[in-house]
Amino acid sequence: MAALILIIEDEPDLVQTLEYNLEREGFSTRSALSGAEGLALAERPPRPDLILLDLMLPDTTGTAVCRALKLGEHTRDIPVVMLTARGEEIDRVVGFEVGAEDYVTKPFSVRELMLRIRVILRRVRSAPAPGGQRLALGRVRLDEAGHRTWVDGAEVSLTALEFRLLLTFLRQPGRALSREALLARAWGEGVRVSSRTVDVHIKRLREKLGPAGRYIETVRGVGYRLRDRPDGEDR
Repeated sequence: MAALILIIEDEPDLVQTLEYNLEREGFSTRSALSGAEGLALAERPPRPDLILLDLMLPDTTGTAVCRALKLGEHTRDIPVVMLTARGEEIDRVVGFEVGAEDYVTKPFSVRELMLRIRVILRRVRSAPAPGGQRLALGRVRLDEAGHRTWVDGAEVSLTALEFRLLLTFLRQPGRALSREALLARAWGEGVRVSSRTVDVHIKRLREKLGPAGRYIETVRGVGYRLRDRPDGEDR
């Protein structure tokens, strides 16, 4: 079955262009010209496999819509790609902080956008698979197949990217991982984002893990490392 792409964009000409190119690439599409309509369509079965979301909408902001999607029971795991004419770093950081998977600045190459969509969908569909690992370290437990995480027995809600970052760390405790390695393993090959993006997601992941957030150490000049013996940290 063709992947369903939801377009939330208030420029009719751009919507038409996106619909044409997506359908030519074999995707099916659904479109909304406002944030409220987009949220309603995201909840309607069949739910989209990916959402293209404009940052500036007539009734709200794309960041508000993304935040609402990530809080929704049925929409939290749908990858979101932000589309915007604003390319300042702060806009990208805010977009990633609310759970966006990628960020594309207008005007953009349609060919590159199609590539990014395919890379994200391929990554989402390939993990986690049934029978995936259950990992634990100190206060943290992770169920790969169920896409669930707990700290001190309380479940923590992570975005898809945050979950992949934590999974990457838990698979290699004690090993220093460069930002480039984390980009390749959590974002996947072919998606171009800056190392600053990694820092933003690590900050958010630490915050969500609460007392276990300090397990993730900054390794100056390299990247990050998950402590291999976190329970001995205060001894």
